[in-house]
Amino acid sequence: MDDILQRVENLIDKQSTAFVGSIDEEGFPQIKAVLAPRVREGVKQFYFTTNTSSMRVRQFRENSKASVYFCDQARFIGVMFKGTMEVLEDEASKQLIWREGDTLYYPLGVTDPDYCVLKFTGETGRYYSSFKSTSFDV
Repeated sequence: MDDILQRVENLIDKQSTAFVGSIDEEGFPQIKAVLAPRVREGVKQFYFTTNTSSMRVRQFRENSKASVYFCDQARFIGVMFKGTMEVLEDEASKQLIWREGDTLYYPLGVTDPDYCVLKFTGETGRYYSSFKSTSFDV
C-alpha cells in the first residue's frame, strides 16, 4: 500500500489542476476544475483558494460531502478522494496558502472578505493506473 500512496502523492504534486465535487441544492453532483491545492498534508488534507461568494462555497456550507480528483491525462492515471470540505475564513488559514500575486483575484489582500480557504479532508481514495483500480483508506 505504501507504494500506491507514494505514486498517488507523486501524481498530485505534478498536477496544476484538481477537480472538486460538491452536491447542489437538488442533491446532484457538481464538478469544477480548480487550481491545485496550495498546501497538502499527505493525502489526508488539501487546501484550496476560492471566492467566498462562489456557488461552491454556498454548496459546501449546505452539505460538506465532497470529492477531489487528480489526473494525468497523458498517461491515463487518476486518483479520486471522497471526504468532506470545510470553508475556512480565519486569518491563519488564509495566511497559510496566500501567495504573492493573489491580489489579482483578491484586490484587498489576504483580508479580502471574498477570499477564503477550502479545506478538504479525505476518508477514502481510489487510484487508477494500468487498467486497474485500487481502493484505500486515507
